[in-house]
Amino acid sequence: MNSLFDYRNEVIKKAIWYLKYRNKKTIAAILARGLYDRLLPELDELQTFQNFGEPVLVAVPLSKKRLRERGYNQSALIAEELAQLTGFKLLNCVTKIKETPTQVSIKDRAKRLANLQGSFRVFNKEKIKDKNILLIDDVTSTGATIEELRKTLLEAGAGKVLGLTIAH
Repeated sequence: MNSLFDYRNEVIKKAIWYLKYRNKKTIAAILARGLYDRLLPELDELQTFQNFGEPVLVAVPLSKKRLRERGYNQSALIAEELAQLTGFKLLNCVTKIKETPTQVSIKDRAKRLANLQGSFRVFNKEKIKDKNILLIDDVTSTGATIEELRKTLLEAGAGKVLGLTIAH
């Protein structure tokens, strides 16, 4: 998993907070540009050394309740902007089927993993069959969300799955 920034950086923390909780959707384009600039050189290396060519993008989904409350998925906004910059296909193929407490409220990694177990479902398996996937999320701390979603995608037939986040 790769993260662009350290979440302790106050500017980054504030930008993500404004994107998530203050409806400042234009911040997604700025954050996606940062990911794009970092991603291009790494993708060449991944393609050469790990056979990770022609990736597709998948945004970490929100639960229906959280999506209804917020009105949008900040990770999907970032992924949409990144898809425009890279030309990579953005797939909508995963849903969060289990309502869970926010990961922020759980500090222990094992408890975070248990909290998310069985939370995601792939609903278009044929779209991801043997595909290399870049999972896009805003913030990771323990990596539990990316890990659970990665496991779900691999079990559904994905090729390789890598996580890419704005901050850790």
